[in-house]
Amino acid sequence: MLIKQVIELFDILDSSTASGAAVEAYLKSVNPKANVQVYPLVGPKGSTDMIKIRIPGTNGKANGGSAPTIGILGRLGGLGARPEMTGFVSDGDGALTALTVASKLLDMQVKGDYLDGDVFISTQICPHAPTQPHKPVPFMGSPVNMAQVNKEEVSPELDAILIVDTTKGNRVINTNGFAISNTVKQGWILRVSEDLLDVMCRTTGKLPYVFPLSMQDITPYGNDVYHLNSILQPCTATDAPCVGVAITTETAVPGCATGASHFTDVEEAARYMLEVAKYYGKGEVSFYDQDEFAMLQEKYGSMAHLQTLGNVK
Repeated sequence: MLIKQVIELFDILDSSTASGAAVEAYLKSVNPKANVQVYPLVGPKGSTDMIKIRIPGTNGKANGGSAPTIGILGRLGGLGARPEMTGFVSDGDGALTALTVASKLLDMQVKGDYLDGDVFISTQICPHAPTQPHKPVPFMGSPVNMAQVNKEEVSPELDAILIVDTTKGNRVINTNGFAISNTVKQGWILRVSEDLLDVMCRTTGKLPYVFPLSMQDITPYGNDVYHLNSILQPCTATDAPCVGVAITTETAVPGCATGASHFTDVEEAARYMLEVAKYYGKGEVSFYDQDEFAMLQEKYGSMAHLQTLGNVK
């Protein structure tokens, strides 16, 4: 269980002075050997602290091995919407969940448990983010552009990516807990991975939930079309297969709402991603069928144009 990690990190992030430095200090208190990088990222509406954690596996690329690398990205606009809202907002759950995974993996290594493959975890720390209009409920904005964050978080070293994001401001996912998406790769919305569904069933003890995707959702922000939220934005900047892990509710909850985070949902989503990382590094979990993807490409051609802003008039 990851309840301890959730509580400790929430205490750090639920602050008007939350910072990447504070999170780095916490992670190094868990494991003094932690490879943590923190730096400011400046955007059109202010700045945020980017944080990256690299956790090497026994057979990972960092040690000269061949095991694949998984990326776990915590997506959000901000941890808080101060001064408009007081306290930790619902939108912050993406960062909380990703950092919970990082803390647990670092603690596991102290206790002698190592994964096969490398794990790259990244998110941003911003206690003062703007809000923006969106239906059916307001979105959290961000001091930086989505393309900036993609550039920092998405790199060629990642062989598969899980993106965790609060996804409560809608009426198409109607359950408390979390749901996963289809696999998205190079503009294709592929079938849902059976392996990822199996891990979900094991970790939750329940039937799996899958949230619907539209073509709009896998196109870049800035093209003036509707997006469910930013959960699949990394797919616009990589050839690696991407899967969204959406923290969900039965009713539509604004991203800027406070008092709306549920530690059970965060812990469950974090535990799920940790288990996926374990099995992915061992080659026992696949995000997509490579042969079928190749056949789709051969029959219908590339869909990579959906990773761009398209024709601009």
